[in-house]
Amino acid sequence: MIELIPAIDIINGQCVRLTKGDYDQKTVYGEPLDMALEFERIGYERLHVVDLDGAKSKHIVNSEVLRQITTETQLTVDFGGGIKTDEDIEKAFASGASMVTIGSIAVTQPELFMGWLERYGAEKIILGADVRHGKISINGWKEDSGEDLLPFLKKYVDAGVKNVLCTEISKDGTLAGPAIDLYKDIMAEYPQLHLIASGGVSSKEDIEALDAAGIPAVVFGKAIYEGRIDLKELVQAP
Repeated sequence: MIELIPAIDIINGQCVRLTKGDYDQKTVYGEPLDMALEFERIGYERLHVVDLDGAKSKHIVNSEVLRQITTETQLTVDFGGGIKTDEDIEKAFASGASMVTIGSIAVTQPELFMGWLERYGAEKIILGADVRHGKISINGWKEDSGEDLLPFLKKYVDAGVKNVLCTEISKDGTLAGPAIDLYKDIMAEYPQLHLIASGGVSSKEDIEALDAAGIPAVVFGKAIYEGRIDLKELVQAP
């Protein structure tokens, strides 16, 4: 069964969702801690938290929100957004993150990323591969790096990366369905990866389609907040 990972994106301490990564197209949905407590109450065990302020500012901004969630719940939290320095990654782990998602640094400072991979171990590092038109995008999706997805992944899979979170930016926040063919291509090339699909999930059927395609895990957010997915039904599904 595909691993189900609800998402909380944070701007100004609030739970929000963007459309296609556009900070000018945001919808506010309330308090992150309240959402996390509800996910746990329903039966979820894992949570994906993104510091969108951090991604934009290029340093962690919402570590206190992360600390609240990890203190008040038993959820396994992976955290990303704004992790650019040793101080940032140390702050994320000190605030209770079980794993961190690193994207931009893997593009701009590969030696630093490799150092973190060696220091903290492959189980604690998730490689963030945010894709627009087949190219890796960085710094809160504001910049396209020019790097092609599959060669980018190969470099790090060969170095020992086990976990990859891949977001198709054109799908994110659109409720238009996930980029299943993209994820199939990645799994065909790197079947050993724990690939986390992200972007476009609009329904239980979308998640079932990802599961049928052999995708190990899925992150979803807007479909929750817009009432498109019954979280209780989903977590109880066989």
